[in-house]
Amino acid sequence: MSVAESAHHSRPAGCCAINLMGQHFYAFASGVLYWPSQSTLIVADLHLEKGSSFARKGLFLPPYDSRATLARLTTIVDSLTPDTIIALGDSFHDKEGADRLCAKDHAILSAMQVGREWIWIAGNHDPLPPQEVGGIAMDELCFGTLIFRHEPVPGATGEIAGHLHPCAKVRSRARSVRRSCFIEDGNRLILPAFGALTGGLNILDSSYDGLFSSPRIHMLGDEQIYSIPFKECRPDKKM
Repeated sequence: MSVAESAHHSRPAGCCAINLMGQHFYAFASGVLYWPSQSTLIVADLHLEKGSSFARKGLFLPPYDSRATLARLTTIVDSLTPDTIIALGDSFHDKEGADRLCAKDHAILSAMQVGREWIWIAGNHDPLPPQEVGGIAMDELCFGTLIFRHEPVPGATGEIAGHLHPCAKVRSRARSVRRSCFIEDGNRLILPAFGALTGGLNILDSSYDGLFSSPRIHMLGDEQIYSIPFKECRPDKKM
């Protein structure tokens, strides 16, 4: 039985269940969200071609970020075999990023799109529809009581978004751990950034103020998700 098939019967290993507006999702340690009833995979902030974007400005990063990101995503897609993939914006690091994608990386992306619907949600880094990369581009997607968009909107409900690159920091007597995370409260959910060169914004930053009533944190581990009480989260530095 594949991971996708098992998701319809019991919770797959290494993930946590999230209920949002009566819909059931699975959050994986890889940073993706899976909606089993719709056979839909949701991923945020790929930031493809970030390395080449920085290189154009004279800041040289390892040029393999797109390949690494697409390779990770391919493994997940092969495992879950979704019918639909929703990319929640900032899929490319800038509006010319899709044009800089090399032929091999373009082929990897195209292979993932075969036989399934691919939806690109516009982000602040890539507001224009990606060129020649397949799929459907839109500003946001409404599905029943749910809305998929890039940037969280204060007061929204049923929202699944990215943009903020959430991460959490917890501390024990021995050490502190800072990892990317999902943050949700049953009415809204923000995904962690998936891209290889993406950082994270601590969930105690003021950018999250007013977005969640009683936030729940699901921190990414190496092989599984760890749900931690919000009160145990610590700032990166004194605020």
